[in-house]
Amino acid sequence: MRTLTVDELGKVLGTDKQPFVLDVRDPDEVSDWPMPHSYNIPLSELVTKLDELPKDKTIVTMCLAGARSAQAAALLEEKGFDVLSLQGGITAWAGFYDVATVTAGKAEIVQVRRRGKGCLSYVVGHGDSAFVIDPSVDVDEYVKVASDRGWQIKRVFDTHLHADHISGARELVAKTGASLMLNPVEGYLYPHENIADGDYYEIAEGVGVTVKALHSPGHTMGSVMYVVDGKALISGDTIFVDGAGRPDLAEKAEEYAKELYNSITGHLGGLDPDVTILPAHFGDRVDVLPEKPVATTVDKFQSDFETLLSDRDKFLAWATGKATNRPPNYQRIVRVNQGRETILISEAPEMELGPNRCAI
Repeated sequence: MRTLTVDELGKVLGTDKQPFVLDVRDPDEVSDWPMPHSYNIPLSELVTKLDELPKDKTIVTMCLAGARSAQAAALLEEKGFDVLSLQGGITAWAGFYDVATVTAGKAEIVQVRRRGKGCLSYVVGHGDSAFVIDPSVDVDEYVKVASDRGWQIKRVFDTHLHADHISGARELVAKTGASLMLNPVEGYLYPHENIADGDYYEIAEGVGVTVKALHSPGHTMGSVMYVVDGKALISGDTIFVDGAGRPDLAEKAEEYAKELYNSITGHLGGLDPDVTILPAHFGDRVDVLPEKPVATTVDKFQSDFETLLSDRDKFLAWATGKATNRPPNYQRIVRVNQGRETILISEAPEMELGPNRCAI
């Protein structure tokens, strides 16, 4: 039986070279954690639905971790299909990274995408220096991005206290000697430098390329967005391409939704319409393509959500009425990220398993 790695699949998913991805998990598993660009037939029904599969295209079978996928691939191979099994399934996909690049004034922004978790983080560089914003635990991904471009990582930021994945900020700081920059409103219990609304940080001294902090409560009370050289907004979980950050994780949905509305309308109103918005997450409604950043603009976001942004009451009803299941293990993840609980980095993948669920 032939197999395919997630790295090999990630390079072609969403392109004209994409294979037919067959998800053989049960429907409730797929609904909870969908695989992009896939077609679902449960393994138990596969033998009765072979007529739904293409004969003229390579099929890649996948499941949670690879066992059912291998069974499906063996069955299809016996029936004459051109088939490969995805090694490690969607669990392995959760650890797949790729990058896309954005130019923001004089700064280069590398969007680091953890595709299976829907997590986006950023390496912002100019000259020989860089900042990292919202790193995941696989910190070597950021070290490599910086090294490949001749950058030294000087500062590491988190946009907020994450509830869906373990932050790699502390580990990246330990590895690089960078400064850790956090909003004290979130109650972190480990050493860091405090940031505040309106603070400016030069990426490299004397070159005039800055990152500006905008305190943006709503998803969490300490959420911060960052304006890069006046041309890009790294929006954390405050603004997404297709929505906004959920306000209910602290069990204060109405209070946080009011803050979220004020943060979005207030900060976007002070930015140029063509400023690029770069979020911290994407959901299954967003098509992620190789080398193309997940992004929108201030003007497009305001246009897409004009009805809600122009009517506070409608926004509040929308934001408080769209609550879904919480991210898996979110309370424990918050404790770890805040410094109230310690885990081994090797424990993070299992704790993080599943979708991010931070959007409305």
